This record gives sequence, structure tokens and C-alpha cells, in this order.
Amino acid sequence: MRIAILGAGAVGGYFGARLAAGGADVTFVARGAHLAAIQRDGLRVISQHGDIHLQDIKAVDDISKVAEVDLVIVGVKLWDTELAATTLKPLAEHGAAILSLQNGVHKDEVLRKHVPPEAVIGGLCCIAAVIAEPGIIRHDGTMQRIVFGEYDGTRTVRIEAFHQACIAGGIDADISNEIERLIWEKYVFLVGLSATTSAIRQTIGPIRENPAARALLFDIMNETVAVGRAKGVPLAPDFAEDRLAFCDTLPASMTSSMHHDLVRGKRMELAWLSGGVAALGEELGIPTAMNRAVASILSIYASGNAGAVRAPAS
Repeated sequence: MRIAILGAGAVGGYFGARLAAGGADVTFVARGAHLAAIQRDGLRVISQHGDIHLQDIKAVDDISKVAEVDLVIVGVKLWDTELAATTLKPLAEHGAAILSLQNGVHKDEVLRKHVPPEAVIGGLCCIAAVIAEPGIIRHDGTMQRIVFGEYDGTRTVRIEAFHQACIAGGIDADISNEIERLIWEKYVFLVGLSATTSAIRQTIGPIRENPAARALLFDIMNETVAVGRAKGVPLAPDFAEDRLAFCDTLPASMTSSMHHDLVRGKRMELAWLSGGVAALGEELGIPTAMNRAVASILSIYASGNAGAVRAPAS
């Protein structure tokens, strides 16, 4: 497959490197020092699944410099989705499928405003990765999973082709005929983890052990389930309980990318996580008091550079 990675950061860089190593024709779209390092030294991935060093790879600073492709994987931050979507129309109109691996449930609705709706494939990923330094992606742990599918549940040629590309690259990949539900299931957990770790400034261990904090985690996820069900997503009524039990299986040191951004004084995806739940709840008439409170508490930090927050002692 001919694949473009729009946003070759930790997620896009990791999966793009695996796909390229498996034989796919991959073009990376990156910027700044990260792009300069890739163009100079290639892209490196450090992982328990095996290190990769791609040299002489195609890396550009703008999607307009990408030739026709079969698939564009979108990995930019959520606040860049609208702008990124406007640049994808020419490729989509020439037959490229668009697959977002971003967080949240708003991403594909934004994409559909700017590209032919049928171009959009639903998807999600599960991975812990960071840009260790420009040109180098560090994969933490062993999870590296992509789940994707057509919104109408059909098994199309493009879905099968991408699945084969993932398998060739050693990526754990699954095709789903209920991709919208799975995106929302991830969202329920992600909102709960990001909201509590960021607002409380702690990892999941202390949060789940403290009765009041644990109740907050549950309430935040339960509100998200209620909003999803009001939108017609077939989430189980007790799905928040399922996710709370899942939180009990996680390493006590686990935190969220939003918490990392808060600690480092970076811009956060708050408006699309707890803020997104609150906004959808208002539209649908669903109470979201806990998510609204978290969005308000963290609003002063949402744009970054509002003063670094010290990480909890280890």
C-alpha cells in the first residue's frame, strides 16, 4: 500500500515505521526538529518488539507534497484536525482512504466535513509511545494495537489491504464491524483516566485506592457512557463498571498523555475529552456535572504555558 502519515509523532511515527518495515510505501509528514532529524538520520524506533532504523525514507513538511496514496493515517493533535482535514480533500478525491488514530469521538465528524464521507475509515489505537528525541520514537511496554473498520460494517478491499499491511509490519491489528462502538468504548476509559490523573495530579494507583477519587473516576466514565448511549451508540448500561474493573488491572504507575502535557506546561486535549463530554451532554440534555467540573478546573492550563505543574513524587 501507498500510505501517508500525517503527523509523524509518537503514534504516527511508530505505526508508520512498522508499516514501512513490512514493505508498505510510506511517506511521513512531520515538522520542526523531528522532521530535520528524520531527513538527516532516518527514523528510529526503540521497542521491545524490535528496534527499527529506517534510512532514506520519504519525509516532507506538508501533505501537499505527497503524491497519490491509498491511505492517509491522521495522527495530529485534536486541535489541528480541522486544519489537517482541509488539506486532505485533494488526496481523498483521488481515492485515498482517511484513517484517524487520534483520541476521542469528534475526529471523524470533523474529517467528514472536508472530505467525501465515504473516504473516512473508523479506527483507534492502543499504544504508549513518545518522541524520545527528534527522529527517535520510544515504545513503552508491549501494547501496539490498531482496530479499524468501515462505519457500515462491510469488509472492503481497502480494509483487507490495510490489515495485510499491518500484519506484514508486525502490528497487532483487528478489523471490526462495530467500529463506532469500539471508538466510544476507548473514549469512556480515556476520558476517565485523563480527567482524574490530570485533575488530581496522580497516577491511576492512588486514584483507584482512594474511595472518593475512585468514585470520581466512576462518575466521569458513567457520564460518558450516558452521553454515548444518548447518541445512539450501543454501549452497555454498566460499561463504566467494566472499565473501573479494567482500571484495577493497570500498573499503578500508569497515567495519561493529558497528565503528561499538564506537567510539562503543554497544550492539552481537554476540550475534546472531558470538555467534549460536557458539550455533547449539553446538546443531548444529559447531565455531565463531573466532566464539566474537570473541564472548568483544568481550563486555566488547557492552552499550555500557564505555569508548569510539578509531577507527583515517585
